[in-house]
Amino acid sequence: MLESLRTDLLHEAESNDLRVIVISAEGPVFSSGHDLKELTSAQGWDHHAEVFAVCTEVMTLLQDIPVPVIAKVNGLATAAGCQLVASCDVAVVSDKSKFSTPGVNVGLFCSTPAVAVGRSLPRKVTLEMLFTGEPISAHDALLHGLVSRVVPEDKLDEVTMKIAGKICETSRSVMALGKATFYKQMARNRNEAYQIAAQVMVDNLTLKDGQEGILSFIQKRKPVWTHSAEKADE
Repeated sequence: MLESLRTDLLHEAESNDLRVIVISAEGPVFSSGHDLKELTSAQGWDHHAEVFAVCTEVMTLLQDIPVPVIAKVNGLATAAGCQLVASCDVAVVSDKSKFSTPGVNVGLFCSTPAVAVGRSLPRKVTLEMLFTGEPISAHDALLHGLVSRVVPEDKLDEVTMKIAGKICETSRSVMALGKATFYKQMARNRNEAYQIAAQVMVDNLTLKDGQEGILSFIQKRKPVWTHSAEKADE
């Protein structure tokens, strides 16, 4: 499944028409993480290394590809499934959803899920989840920053598609630049982050879509996006 998801992400990201990705699931579980049958000694340590290497690649791809990725969650997300939610740019979840990192209870501490979860949640909330394996509710996940929205189950599709629709109204090139810059500056200290962001604001203005957006606002009309990273004329 990880290899399939990786292939889909790489293929879709190459399309200039792609504007947003929504990751969802069917049934009462969004994702339960790794199949433990793949992680026994019978499979071999090289296989284990490959499993976690592919998982890491998928999780980083979610933030590296140039379009926003929305997790639409209706159910349980555990271990690497919780990591998947934390790795997406936006997460819209039903009020019946729950999130946990229960690996410690089966002797496999959720160290890789902790990378993404620990960057979304406060440290002490993350560590309690990692140490106990106990799930948190959708509303607690919202309170602590793991998810973006909590909605009734019957409104999940509507709200998710509304957010996706708003994203589709924007410039792809501007969105790609902004997303990449956000993750880059978040990994730096404050002063370095401002240096990066200030330069990108200038770079943004050099894009055709950057100038089109400003001119359309001044002229009180809807912008006509090119969606490409083509530079504006001087």
